[in-house]
Amino acid sequence: MEIIQFILDLLKNPLDTLSTFLNNYETLTYGLLFLIIFVETGLIVMPLLPGDSLLFAVGLLASTTGKLDVSFVIPLLIFAALLGDNVNYFVGSKFSEFIKSRDKILFLKREYITQTEEYYDKYGGRTVILARFIPIVRTIAPFVAGAGSMKYRTYITFCIIGAIIWVTTITLLGYFLGSNEWVKANFEKVVLGIVFVSVLPMIIKLVQVKFLKK
Repeated sequence: MEIIQFILDLLKNPLDTLSTFLNNYETLTYGLLFLIIFVETGLIVMPLLPGDSLLFAVGLLASTTGKLDVSFVIPLLIFAALLGDNVNYFVGSKFSEFIKSRDKILFLKREYITQTEEYYDKYGGRTVILARFIPIVRTIAPFVAGAGSMKYRTYITFCIIGAIIWVTTITLLGYFLGSNEWVKANFEKVVLGIVFVSVLPMIIKLVQVKFLKK
């Protein structure tokens, strides 16, 4: 129950929850961060764990408390994201035939895989990079890539690029804005803004598709 409550607190207020954990456990925070990013990117059943907000909070706390080393935590979380993506990809690859033989498994429909394959074929590896910045989609995309027809060599190349860009930019954004009093006082608004910017390309694409159908 304590773990469930911690996850709920983390979803509700990642900055305060992470700050409290950091004060109580210090260096163990690195292990916690690694685990959260790994699970969020590697387990398709856990897409709601904080990603963007967590990275921003990490950068902010590294800047304001000095208890997190940003030069260490960024490579650590890049590795966590890559490890999670690879687990997700190979699970999808392993069960691809099983998935395609059924209309729906959990929240995954067979048509989602078909549509994603078509999108990968049309837009190539940049789809992998773009998916990294979209909450929930970044959890599903590696699984679907593995279950689909994307070759691993193509996938891992853009996966590495996406992980580096995602972790580095959002963490450093929190790091350099961490000293700003308005940002600290309006953390939730800043995170919502980051999430909105992240999903904006997907919104634009949906609008374009709907418009072209008319």
